[in-house]
Amino acid sequence: MRLLLDQGLPRSTVHHLDAAGVESAHVGEKGLATASNAKIIDFARQGGWIVVTLDADFHALLALSGATGPSVVRIRIEGQREEGLATLLVNVLRVCKDDLVEGAMISVTENGARIRRLPLLR
Repeated sequence: MRLLLDQGLPRSTVHHLDAAGVESAHVGEKGLATASNAKIIDFARQGGWIVVTLDADFHALLALSGATGPSVVRIRIEGQREEGLATLLVNVLRVCKDDLVEGAMISVTENGARIRRLPLLR
């Protein structure tokens, strides 16, 4: 699984994820620092990336479009630093692997993770 970290998340998290054996990149490294969320979703879908973000708009875009991917992990925990965020993401990947492979929106809070499979049915 490949993680694409959105703006607002520490770029240095990529180094910690790589050390943990998780392929990852930051949108800034991919020339997407100022890209719209829709463009980031398209990039992730085409490249097989899972988007990691602080932004609720990704979930809204996927829900409204009826898309089956890419999977998106929304972090809803304030003040995550790079090493702690990397550890959190490794745990999310371990627990939610099957859902992420199939296409899911995951919201991560201090109390756990909420998983919704894609596409969302109305």
